[in-house]
Amino acid sequence: MTKQLVIDALRAAYWRKKPKAGLMHHSDRGSQYCSQAYRALQVSYGMQTSMSRKGNCWDNAPMESFFGTLKTESLHRYRLATREEARRVVFEYIEVFYNRIRRHEKIGNQSPADWAKQFNKSERQLAA
Repeated sequence: MTKQLVIDALRAAYWRKKPKAGLMHHSDRGSQYCSQAYRALQVSYGMQTSMSRKGNCWDNAPMESFFGTLKTESLHRYRLATREEARRVVFEYIEVFYNRIRRHEKIGNQSPADWAKQFNKSERQLAA
């Protein structure tokens, strides 16, 4: 994983979701996340940085769990020949299936997209 890859991913996520300043961004201590360019981008977006504690694997347990799910439910079924093919398969799994179709017990057996719609609607009602 390169510094440019994570910078491009952060830019894409930011412009897609346009979060408010103060968003907590959690990552591990990989050199790409510690790079000056990546940290400057976080600052420019008003993000607060949160990194795993050194030697503590439990800090990233939710993401490790997700990666296990991604591999089990999707990637292990394919023999990926190119990065572009891998990108397409991962995108389809996350954006089409995981976020919009797959039900998640922790959020009341809703999809994350349905949960987010409900949450945003309640936030707008509170602000009104």
